[in-house]
Amino acid sequence: MRHMLIKLKKSKDKEKILKAAREKKQIIYKGTPIRLLADFSAEILQARREWHNTLKVMKGKKPQPRLLYPMRLSFRFEGEIKSFTDRQKLREFSNTKPALQQIIKALL
Repeated sequence: MRHMLIKLKKSKDKEKILKAAREKKQIIYKGTPIRLLADFSAEILQARREWHNTLKVMKGKKPQPRLLYPMRLSFRFEGEIKSFTDRQKLREFSNTKPALQQIIKALL
């Protein structure tokens, strides 16, 4: 496997390419499947790691969590999509929602 970095002048171009790759599911180049992934800075990777345990616990439950760029946790709750940039805001929100509080009580 060979890794390649491609630098684009416009971030919009990168977003379009990654979106097309996600929609297509599998990309074949000269008969070989390839994967396109975003390259995140060390700061963003660390912030995403901090959400890892919360994400893991929520995946087994109903909320359908996702990590959005750059470092936001997003999930569906009571028919609405909620998004949080830090654990404190998630904790404050979960204190008002007993059902959510039970799902993530051990993490916060």
